[in-house]
Amino acid sequence: MTIDISQHLLRLKGQRVNEIELAEDGAKVIVQCSRDARRSAIDPATGKKGSINQHIRRQVNDIPFFGYPCVIEIELAQVFISKGERRIEACPFVDKGCRFTHRFCHLISGLCRHLSILAVSRHLGIRWETVKNIDKAYLMETLPALDPAQLAGLEYIGVDEVARAKGHDYMTVVYDMVGGHLIWVEAGRTAEVFSRFLKQLRPDTAHKIKAVSMDMGPAYQKAVRESLPMADIVFDRFHVMKNYSKAIHNQRRLEFRKADQSGKELMKGTHYLLLKNADKLNEKQSNKLQTLLESNSNLNTLYVLKEQLQALWSAPSFEGMSEQLENWCLIADQSHMLYLKKFAKSLRKHCVGICNYAKHKLTSARIEAGNVSIGMIRKRARGIRDTEYFKLKIRQSSIPDNQSILPRLN
Repeated sequence: MTIDISQHLLRLKGQRVNEIELAEDGAKVIVQCSRDARRSAIDPATGKKGSINQHIRRQVNDIPFFGYPCVIEIELAQVFISKGERRIEACPFVDKGCRFTHRFCHLISGLCRHLSILAVSRHLGIRWETVKNIDKAYLMETLPALDPAQLAGLEYIGVDEVARAKGHDYMTVVYDMVGGHLIWVEAGRTAEVFSRFLKQLRPDTAHKIKAVSMDMGPAYQKAVRESLPMADIVFDRFHVMKNYSKAIHNQRRLEFRKADQSGKELMKGTHYLLLKNADKLNEKQSNKLQTLLESNSNLNTLYVLKEQLQALWSAPSFEGMSEQLENWCLIADQSHMLYLKKFAKSLRKHCVGICNYAKHKLTSARIEAGNVSIGMIRKRARGIRDTEYFKLKIRQSSIPDNQSILPRLN
């Protein structure tokens, strides 16, 4: 059975479509082509015209055709260069050595943005490794370059670390905190890695950076102090409250060990009640939390101090925030809870970076949003072994998905 379809619709530049037929087993559509004789034979290495030594036929896979897998049989010229030297001409719609057209690679990469490689592999009937390699190659070719030397107008940046898989191959990601764009990603999480980015910035760009948002790890602080001595470091609220949540968790676990059987029953299922804000609790949860706090003075102190700690970020000035932070630490020092005292010690150590929030109002919301997207990539792939591919997927997640998985018609 043959099908007559306009040659322009198929967009197989340099080929003349002779016949479109359904294979005898009905499993695929075959598009049979011959080379367009009007096309000059060009040596792909030099770009010069040459004579045709012979014609070579090959098969490539194209996007599905009316629900059927599609195979295109194309004809290419073997260009005569000199005695003993011949090369196959380039094909406009498929790369050398590749068995898939450009638009099929586009389709595969588009699907891989939203589906796991395994799902795309099963859906299209292509090997897992082939799908991954096609997506990687397509991203390498099409993603915009992340060149720090080309950046301009930066005022606030944020830096964080992400893992390819739990405990494996950490990456440093840098965001423009005003525009919300990913501006750099590189393997490693050391001061040297972040310094490499900062040193590539143009001097006029680096001098205009007012502050850098980060967690309280020492590596990134060192890089900023060395490369951006005039910029402030801001430890965001999210990481401070995350560390305080760890103190609550550890102290609750200690209280659970000390409690009698009735006390243990009361504490069961209350971990997240202690961490949640009061306005997020329903009536049943509020009543259960209130009963717990009335029966355990240590947990009650931790909960009250949590609400006072959150109020720090409402201070109108750096000085006012510093004063409130010190008063909070004095209250914590008077308690006999080891985990609370350790947290207060850390709070004092990072006081300047925390209180710099009052000067710049800089939060890590954009970083955390980016980390959520990266986490979804990890979850979808159940971990990515190829670090370079992971970098590409991170870069892809930072740009808008505003195009179809199929190429637009010109």
